[in-house]
Amino acid sequence: MSTRTAAQQAAPAPRPQELRGGAVPVRERPGHPAGAAPAAPLGPEEFRAAFPALERTTHLAGCGLAPRSTALDEALAQMLEAMAAHGAPWHLFEERTAQARERFAALVGAAPEQIAVVPNASVGAYQVASTADWNHRPRLVTTPLEFPSLAHVWLAQRPRGAEVVFAGDAEDYPAAVDGRTRLVSVPMTGYQDALRMPVADIAELAHAHGAELFVDAYQAAGVEPVDVDRLGCDYLVAGTSKYLLGLPGVAFLYARRPGAGALPPALTGWFGRRDPFAFDPRTLDFPESARRFETGTPPVPACYAAAAGLALVAGTDPARVRAHVRTLTAAAAEALRAQGERVREIPADRRGAHIGILDPRPARLAEALSRRGVAVSARGDVVRAAFHYYSNADDIASLCEALREHRSR
Repeated sequence: MSTRTAAQQAAPAPRPQELRGGAVPVRERPGHPAGAAPAAPLGPEEFRAAFPALERTTHLAGCGLAPRSTALDEALAQMLEAMAAHGAPWHLFEERTAQARERFAALVGAAPEQIAVVPNASVGAYQVASTADWNHRPRLVTTPLEFPSLAHVWLAQRPRGAEVVFAGDAEDYPAAVDGRTRLVSVPMTGYQDALRMPVADIAELAHAHGAELFVDAYQAAGVEPVDVDRLGCDYLVAGTSKYLLGLPGVAFLYARRPGAGALPPALTGWFGRRDPFAFDPRTLDFPESARRFETGTPPVPACYAAAAGLALVAGTDPARVRAHVRTLTAAAAEALRAQGERVREIPADRRGAHIGILDPRPARLAEALSRRGVAVSARGDVVRAAFHYYSNADDIASLCEALREHRSR
């Protein structure tokens, strides 16, 4: 990322407190510096105040892209000011990337050394798949509920010897996982219908057969508790452009034992070295930490945005966020059905942060709602209306009113 001075290269990088084997770092909240006494978790209205754009737009598209926040604006302004003041402030860019890594680690109950900064979930999945030797344990079990980008990575392992098997819902995994299984993949929450999966149970199943578990938490992190130890997963990937309130361009890959793969990662770059700043083109060495999965220069604006969004999320209680979102999704489904809309049926305890409105032309409906100031996200046969801690009952009323206006044309 940079050509640092000799003094900078010689200076040891600051080491964050680890969650295992040491003190747990204080999670920051906006305006609350680390190391000070922890503040009380933000309430929904206090949290909503960080998103002034919600005063003019009803944002129910968080499952696709987070709304703009004051924290995001401030972070990008800091990046631009650093460029103006320092010219090439790569050391500041590196610090902000490290900050994003540490904040994600704290969010999911991991150590920073278990977290790799990657461009997106697909690269994270590929890095994991590339370390597997499929010759002796060829089976890879996934599900049609998987986001296609990850499922396509799994399918692309077939020429390397992988036998990709699709389980339907959670109850189909036991029949698919056997002693020949190398990797089991499951979304924590489905991208289309927000179906929450029993990840811990599937982890137990995978481990009973000697397999590892890969979890896609993209549609869960930020709107419910995500704890890698409670989930029992070996790998977990999540990005910051949705419920983690950042921008597209960066994701995080958790690896319980980063160096456990049979092979080194197939995709690499200078940030995947033990010492990237040795600038040695003749040496290909991999650190034992999750940085072994990293490649080239990370996306600086997205890392600034990620650190800002994660700071906002760190100011909340994930259990309260989950309860708030669950209340709103239930109320929205009830209100929509009352005015004649068809809503995809998902049991409350298995419903994530969005509901699906059935429509023969979802993309057209999403466009019509956008013209009425309501942002939603179309996928497959549904229009997804997503809720976060910043959402409230007024958002449901705006959605219902916009739908009534559209249907009455």
